[in-house]
Amino acid sequence: MDNFVWESTVFTMIAFLALLWLLSKYAFGPLMGIMEQRKKLVQEQMSTAEESRKQAGEHLEAQKKALEQARKEAYEIIESAKVTSSKQADDIMNAAKAEANRLKDEAVKDIDSEKNKAIAALRSQVGGMSVMIASKIIEKQIDEKSQEQLVDQYLKEVGNK
Repeated sequence: MDNFVWESTVFTMIAFLALLWLLSKYAFGPLMGIMEQRKKLVQEQMSTAEESRKQAGEHLEAQKKALEQARKEAYEIIESAKVTSSKQADDIMNAAKAEANRLKDEAVKDIDSEKNKAIAALRSQVGGMSVMIASKIIEKQIDEKSQEQLVDQYLKEVGNK
């Protein structure tokens, strides 16, 4: 390697620079443009994915809130139904008690009325029998023993009627 050829080194450098210029003009430029487009596309996809993730998170929160609201409304409806049914049950019980008291009062009045009628009828019968006994006693002018038998007989007749 004693003889170093300057011409060949210069020629190689000129060829390399020419090749570098041609590559940068026709190959690297379009290649860098494609790489830049790819970079923009990836960045857009990443921002779109981030946006979609945020929207999904917002939708999830909205659904959780809606579900919680629905649960709260269902609980309120159940509580309202319990209160309403309890009130209706109390109203029904009060109405039944009032009706039972009314029927009892009517029954007591009917019993009193029937008792008074029975007492009046009994007084009427006793009065009639007393008159009959007195008239029979006067008619027969019987002794005491016969008189007691006659009263017992009439009492038995009253008891059978």
